[in-house]
Amino acid sequence: MPSFSHSWLPFIYLYAFGGFFFLAGLIIVQKAKALVPHRKSHKKWRRVLIFGLIYFMLFHTIWIIAAIYW
Repeated sequence: MPSFSHSWLPFIYLYAFGGFFFLAGLIIVQKAKALVPHRKSHKKWRRVLIFGLIYFMLFHTIWIIAAIYW
């Protein structure tokens, strides 16, 4: 069985720091008025971006669990 530092630590690092920069980027885009939260299309794209991050995180989690236990 792989150790925690070889399986979950990189995952935590990737999504903690990556998530921080992702959210910081979204905030910068909103403050630059490139993303207007009142527009329907902008709301859609913000949801797409957030869903994409969660999708890849979930996909990555499933593959780590599969690699450890199967």
